[in-house]
Amino acid sequence: MIDLHLHTTASDGVLRPADLVARVFAAGITTLSVTDHDTTAGLADARAAAAAAGATMVNGIEITSVEQERDVHVLGYFLEPSSAGLEAFLKRQREDRIRRVREIADRLKALGIHVDVDPLLARGAGGQGVVGRPHVAQALIDGGHVASWDEAFERYLETGRPAYVARRGPSPSDAVGIIHDAGGLAVLAHPGLSRIDSLIPELADAGLDGLEVRHPEHDPLVEARYRSLAAELGLAVTGGSDFHADGGRHPVALGTMTMTKREFDALESRRR
Repeated sequence: MIDLHLHTTASDGVLRPADLVARVFAAGITTLSVTDHDTTAGLADARAAAAAAGATMVNGIEITSVEQERDVHVLGYFLEPSSAGLEAFLKRQREDRIRRVREIADRLKALGIHVDVDPLLARGAGGQGVVGRPHVAQALIDGGHVASWDEAFERYLETGRPAYVARRGPSPSDAVGIIHDAGGLAVLAHPGLSRIDSLIPELADAGLDGLEVRHPEHDPLVEARYRSLAAELGLAVTGGSDFHADGGRHPVALGTMTMTKREFDALESRRR
């Protein structure tokens, strides 16, 4: 089985890279990609664990781009983590994530809510991993201000809520170029959530390689729609669990949201 969308503690997952690999391998997944948000920090440990287990590991990332102040995630596969251009870009992404967390904390403070974000800021500044709204949500839970991530986002952190701060970042087409420059293939993550269907043909013209059609938030009708669009535009199709944690934002049992070897081979054949 093949799962090309997985997260670790390098971004907002709860399992360390080696522990994640052990879990997915135990679930029967033998080809995987760690796709942490705006960081490649977990790849080396994941690759070592995969090699020890006899699994195939694909270098991956999930880049956060911005379209009309909305996050649009672009997955990158088969890229070179040590690419100078990619490293410089990810440094800028880390800096903007820190800026955003600071501004969110300031807005929460104005609402009379104090959260200790210093450990989060140190984590981002130290290059140990990236920080974002899920980490602020956890700080709100730890401080007793909310009971769950869902409540944190619904009350404070989601678009339009009082502590929401817009992200700055590359456009989706720029994200495609950044991934290509690092030797990778670019795939639009969970397009059913991104809701930028009108822009997908433009991204295809800019070199987009594929659409993630298999995702826990895609019902069969949504999956069928994006399979049809991918075929129309000559794009590959991918799939994965988007696993962060058991019972997380995309609750799905590992090994139940996968892609076929034929689909994987078609994606890999596009490597430049």
